[in-house]
Amino acid sequence: MENATLMDETLKRELSALYEAEDRHYHDLGHIEAMLALANDYTALLHDPEAVEAAIWFHDAIYDSRAKDNEARSAALAEEKLAGRADAQRLGHIAAMITATAGHELPPLGDQHSVRDAALFLDIDLAILGAAPDVFDAYEQAVRREYKWVDEPMWRAGRAAVLEGFLARPHIFHSEEFRRRFETQARHNMARSLRALGHSPRRSQPDA
Repeated sequence: MENATLMDETLKRELSALYEAEDRHYHDLGHIEAMLALANDYTALLHDPEAVEAAIWFHDAIYDSRAKDNEARSAALAEEKLAGRADAQRLGHIAAMITATAGHELPPLGDQHSVRDAALFLDIDLAILGAAPDVFDAYEQAVRREYKWVDEPMWRAGRAAVLEGFLARPHIFHSEEFRRRFETQARHNMARSLRALGHSPRRSQPDA
């Protein structure tokens, strides 16, 4: 079972159809492809790159901007679709990585290899925060379209709370590799976004 392929082409096509839904503007197939490309850049650092690939494919499989349980439902879908392709522990690790995207805090996986994989997976998901300013701006506009049902004052307040939450963390990214590559730009991007939302960032630089 350990050698079974987690993600075959049939499963990828099935998931791709979910990501191509009309109401997806950022959390779409392009997001998955960007994450897979970034994961490929860091494959040498991953203990179980196939598990991380599976987590990438499934982590936004269920996405409803009005719902609060997308991550849990996506994790459940992963466990259902991957049953028989991996043992219970490996499935549990994949599900834990997916559910961790709700708050982007490291899940309690126990062994250091799995925690390391989870850290890199979560960082890959958040790498857009440290993208070039024009790419970051396009991402924000796409997310706003996904929440077009939210009125502007509520959107500004909610989005500001999310950005302030990330900026208040000692580090946005869990791994040293992603901190070096993306942390500074991510903080600049989010501070700029907060100002555009009419909020003054409380802290835009990480602790020393």
